[in-house]
Amino acid sequence: MLDGQEPTYEMLFEQLGLDSDQLAIDAFIKTHQLPADVKLVDAPFWNEGQRQFLAQQFKQDDNWAIVVDDLNQQLHHDSQEKP
Repeated sequence: MLDGQEPTYEMLFEQLGLDSDQLAIDAFIKTHQLPADVKLVDAPFWNEGQRQFLAQQFKQDDNWAIVVDDLNQQLHHDSQEKP
């Protein structure tokens, strides 16, 4: 899947079958914000394959988990308390 490359947002979005250019990624994050009580894998916009991929990568606790966790944080950005 990676051929020794460090995973990136672009690669993650490709694996999820989503547009993977920077503008598309930014737009996805902006328009898919989640409430604090909704886990990334429980988001209503994922299909079952995407949900399974995200859950599997997060559980493996490898370089993919870092990218998936970062996406999780980005999708919960609006629900985080502001100082």
